Amino acid sequence: MNKVGIIGGTFDPPHVGHLLIANDVRQKLSLDEIWFMPNHIPPHKQNKSVTPTPIRVKMIEAAVASNSSFRVETIELQREGPSYTYDTIMLLAKKYPDTRFYFIIGADMVEYLPKWHNIEKLLQIITFIGVKRPGYTFSSEYPVLEVETPQMDISSTLIRKRVQEGWTSQYLVPDNVKEIIEEKRLYE
Repeated sequence: MNKVGIIGGTFDPPHVGHLLIANDVRQKLSLDEIWFMPNHIPPHKQNKSVTPTPIRVKMIEAAVASNSSFRVETIELQREGPSYTYDTIMLLAKKYPDTRFYFIIGADMVEYLPKWHNIEKLLQIITFIGVKRPGYTFSSEYPVLEVETPQMDISSTLIRKRVQEGWTSQYLVPDNVKEIIEEKRLYE
């Protein structure tokens, strides 16, 4: 049986923190692959992504290109409405019956688990992997397997703000993602 970790998000933009977490979780849990899954409409965020979906996908593809264990999964972009993890995992389980899925979340989402759509059913079909994030506690009434990774206080929001203020995204995102941000004049 294949073991696949999924890391979801808007990835606007994908950054080195995403890559570090994905790589550490894959190695520590001996996962076969990590799938980066951009969402269409995140149910827990008030505002949508500012960057058009095709450009976000292009940035994620660029970010993961150097790691053969990483790939982009766009299943959530092919559906309308909010991107509920339960609905997505049900589709993936049907499409990949020989795969065990591990869903990677930050401590901010660990705290939010009680509000997830169909959380009790979801817990029966996937394993949640939690990683610490600066400024958040790591406690949950739900079973979440904690994986220690270096904590980086980097977020897509921080990167967008810095670029908007005239700062570079260098060292916060992979160079090929930085090139897309500059070429498309994103976040200015």
